[in-house]
Amino acid sequence: MTKTGLVWFRNDLRIHDQISLVKAAKENSFVIAVYCFDPRQFEKDRFGFTKTGKYRAQFLIETVQDLQQQLNELNIPLFVHVDVPEKIIPEYVKIHKVTSVYLQNEWTSEEREVVNNVQKEITSNVDWIEAYDQFLFHPEDIPMTIDKIPQVFTIFRKKCEKYASVRQLETISKMPEKNRVPQQTRVPTLQELGHTDFDTDSRTAFPFKGGEKTGLQRLHDYTWNTKKLSYYKNTRNGLVGTDYSSKFSTWLGNGSLSPRMIYHEVKKYESEIVKNQSSYWMIFELIWRDFFKYISLKHGNDIFKLEGILHTPYEWNTDKQLIQQWIDGETAEPFVNANMLELKHTGWMSNRGRQNVASYFAKTQKLDWRIGAAYFESLLIDYDVHSNYGNWLYVSGVGNDPRDRTFNVKLQAARYDGNNKFQNLWLQTSLF
Repeated sequence: MTKTGLVWFRNDLRIHDQISLVKAAKENSFVIAVYCFDPRQFEKDRFGFTKTGKYRAQFLIETVQDLQQQLNELNIPLFVHVDVPEKIIPEYVKIHKVTSVYLQNEWTSEEREVVNNVQKEITSNVDWIEAYDQFLFHPEDIPMTIDKIPQVFTIFRKKCEKYASVRQLETISKMPEKNRVPQQTRVPTLQELGHTDFDTDSRTAFPFKGGEKTGLQRLHDYTWNTKKLSYYKNTRNGLVGTDYSSKFSTWLGNGSLSPRMIYHEVKKYESEIVKNQSSYWMIFELIWRDFFKYISLKHGNDIFKLEGILHTPYEWNTDKQLIQQWIDGETAEPFVNANMLELKHTGWMSNRGRQNVASYFAKTQKLDWRIGAAYFESLLIDYDVHSNYGNWLYVSGVGNDPRDRTFNVKLQAARYDGNNKFQNLWLQTSLF
């Protein structure tokens, strides 16, 4: 019996170490792939922000273009549509007589609702195969059940480091030429997604394009070409330039880089170049990323609620003037303003900056942290639902920080931008 598999791409936009793609190629005579630019992701949210702003939208367009080319070389067509998956996926299942649908397992409410709706619209008997493909440590390999995920990161990290292992990379072979189907769809333009074209700000710390090829090149450059990995722990709190941090989070965000690929590359680097605190710290950050995914998996929709996963009833306010001043970089704190202007004009902000502006928003001004999180979702190129909301919960005192700290922005500015290089970059020429 001839079997046809359909790979539904979402936040797993790569061909390397891609479990759904590998399974589909192994188990079927024919494989097709589909990606939907869901119009709902480009609408306004409840706070008035466009869910996917222009910076992330452009990065996503470049990523899907790259994916389409890469898949074409494997004789797998990627059909791209600007429409809801509930309409598109069932149509392809019917037209191509699909016997199996492969996709990444997502658990947050919006993504789950879409999956359930798609399944309801498929009338034929189809195998539905979901795989966890976004973790460093696979859920089956961690030394605890999901309901026992610790509230404190250090406990989670130490247990995983001691008892869990990272799986080897999945590889896919080229499909037979007969699998090739005429490509009749194209990736939309930025305008077709509701945005206007923009020029990249010359001051940006993230001048990179989207796509798996660019992500893998960045991984290679950061490790082997420049050996910046050797100094990562010392530079990661930087603010200016492309190389103070790896910037891997952008490609990790939409799945065009596999966390396992980064891990194994770091391990190779350690065996051939140097093993030090910096190389370890790269893996340490990947474990942080896992931790927030597991917290999301454990607590469900509580990560989106005002009281957070601690169910803590703070007094929050929604002063529109204060919120707008924060967005526009017009607060009483120059360090906050510089970071917010960088975000506004580039879609990027350093980790150090994010912690400070979020703490100022939620802890100093006591503004509804969900509004800040929604603004980040709209603007950040490297938006990841679990990391974004996990970090906002953490900083706002309703998540996983056992110390419930408030950042002293002035002291932070003095420590990390003592010569005002970063603030001068954004505040002296903020008319751009």
